Parts: sequence; C-alpha cells; structure tokens
Amino acid sequence: MQKLTALISSLVLAPALLIATPALAALDWDTALNGKQRSEKNAARDGFRHPRETLEFFGIQEGMTVVELSPGGGWYTEVLAPLLKEKGSYYAAHNSPNGGAYSRRSLGSYLKKLGEDNDTYGNVTVTTLGPADSVVIAPAGTADMVLAFRNVHSWMRGDTLANTLLVAYDALKEGGVFGVVQHRAKDGRDPERMKATGYVSEDYIIAAARSVGFVLDARSEVNANPKDSGDYEDGVWELPPSLRTADENKEARMAVGESDRMTLKFVKPAS
Repeated sequence: MQKLTALISSLVLAPALLIATPALAALDWDTALNGKQRSEKNAARDGFRHPRETLEFFGIQEGMTVVELSPGGGWYTEVLAPLLKEKGSYYAAHNSPNGGAYSRRSLGSYLKKLGEDNDTYGNVTVTTLGPADSVVIAPAGTADMVLAFRNVHSWMRGDTLANTLLVAYDALKEGGVFGVVQHRAKDGRDPERMKATGYVSEDYIIAAARSVGFVLDARSEVNANPKDSGDYEDGVWELPPSLRTADENKEARMAVGESDRMTLKFVKPAS
C-alpha cells in the first residue's frame, strides 16, 4: 500500500516539477542569418558553411561567452555578434596591429566593419591573437566556447599552432568547448603539403589538440563535401569562393563547390 501511495504521489507531482524547470531560451537565428548585418556575398555561402547547424553541433546557447579565433573579414562575426548581443559575450581574437602589412590590412578592414554598424557590433570585444606566449584572447577560464574556422593551416605556416591551442585552452572554462572547422586532407598527408594547400588531416589536428590537454568529444559531417578531391596543385584556393584557378578549370571547380571540411568538437576536461 505504501509503494502504491508513493507511485501515485510521484505521478501527481511530476507535471509540476516539469513546469517549474525553465526551458533554454531560444537564440534569435532569424536575425543572425537574415538580418541587415549579413552581406549578400556572405549569406550566399551558407549552403556550404551551414552556420546554424555547425554552431548547434558545438552547443551554442544564449548567455555564453564565445571566442572566435582569427575572424578574418568577419564572416562568422555577422552570425555570432547578433546571437550573443543581448545575453552573452563575443570576443574576436584578431591579428596584431604590429604583425606586418597583411595583418594590419586585415585587422583594419575588420575594425571598419564593426565601426560601420555599432548597433550590431557595439558589444564585440576585439582582442589580439599573436605569436607571443603572453597573448590573452579572453580572461583565463571564462569562455564557454572557442571557435576556429578554416585557420589551422595558417597557424601551421606561422609556426603558431601550438601556442594558439594553448591560449584557447587557457581561455576556456573546465568543460568548455573548442570547435574546429578545417579543410580536410586524407590522414597521413605531409605537414608541409598541408601548409601549402590549406588541407589538414584530422589525425594531425586531433593529435595537436590532445597534446595541450583537449579531449575529442564528437565529430560531425555537417560541412563535408564528397565532391572535393582535395588534390589541387594550388590547394583549396582553386575552389570557391577564391577560384584562383585557370580559366579552363573554373566551371569544374564551381561544380565542386567549397572544400570538404572536418567539424571537430573538443572539450577542456575538469582538472
């Protein structure tokens, strides 16, 4: 009789408990993907880059502190800034103003973009991702998520990959996510060829991330493209959107679309 009474009580109380548990707030994906801040050129890449599916795979939620490494011209900034504008924090760890002519041009263009739309980007915090060991992309242990989109080959070229992974690790909270999207080479490719082509193998990135303490949590094929052979003489830049290829190859490269990409989710474990 006591067991029956306990069971009835649990069934009666369960709905009340469910009602008392707040649901996660919905992110404003409509503004992030279709708002005035999106350039037509950038929005046209959504079919290849799948920003919503990618960020949801990494686990983005309202109120998070998110760091993007090397945001370049701000393709993902157009999506992340409005998602985190009202509740959350977005750090853009860009080039050093003392990193040379290319670094200054890239950073200058990015700052100009932010300055021209303060309503969208007024809360973006720009930090520096540089080669020095002392660089801080966000206060230590505060980030819920650090993201890297198609940049690993550049860090390999500059011999800054290890340091970049370390500063990402330091910025994250325990349990925080390090999300990587990168042009994908077949496992075992020579690192020098990776630098030259932009295609990096999964085994190389996983080993590098593990070497600083990250744990591989999950993989996704959301950004995969089986049409991409990845064996172009001049690398990924022969494909859209760069299309740095001979005129006779352009139609074929357009048919391939953007590169085949790995999407890896790492976690900073509890100490």
